Amino acid sequence: MDKEIFEKSFIENLNKNFDSHSKFFDFKFYTYPELGSSIFEINKCLILGFYRASITLTNNVLERVLKLALIYNETGIGPKPVENWSEIFSVPNEKYGSKQLGNTIELCKKEKLITESERNILFDSIRELMRNGFSHSDPSKILKDLPDETPVFHANLKNPTKLKEIQVNYKTIPFFQSMQMDEFAKQNAFEYFKFVFELMKRIDERLKLKYNVK
Repeated sequence: MDKEIFEKSFIENLNKNFDSHSKFFDFKFYTYPELGSSIFEINKCLILGFYRASITLTNNVLERVLKLALIYNETGIGPKPVENWSEIFSVPNEKYGSKQLGNTIELCKKEKLITESERNILFDSIRELMRNGFSHSDPSKILKDLPDETPVFHANLKNPTKLKEIQVNYKTIPFFQSMQMDEFAKQNAFEYFKFVFELMKRIDERLKLKYNVK
């Protein structure tokens, strides 16, 4: 494929989408500034129309931010002596670093880092649809509401005007699964990112309030 084709597509998407996404480049997280580069990358994917990539990386950020919230909830936030970093972080990192998403959601709720409403959205919707559907490559949750049989029309080259109706199950056929997943990603990637972005800000504020950081 020629470079000019990529260049034209990138420029078109940049011009079309930058204004609506630019405000998401303007952020400052006190608790987890290390996630800033991932936020930039997700937003650039959305601007350029890389929706599956955006969802997959948003999943990664969500899982990481919940673990970091638990770690910093235990260690406290704010400056710490460099010589003590290993001692301070080794135990909570081992404690939370390999937790599954369902467990970190419940622990964050228990520690009042997220609300009951946020817990329900994360556990019942995002964990099933976004994380399992994309990071685990399992389209079954996303496509479950499609009918088991959908009529399509098949033509024979020997008699192209004679159409035969057949029933297919989009939920089990790989290339139909991929088409549906692409459309789902296009329709939902930005709203998912916005939810996680706003959740990160709220968790950041809750930890700052807990540790009296201005």
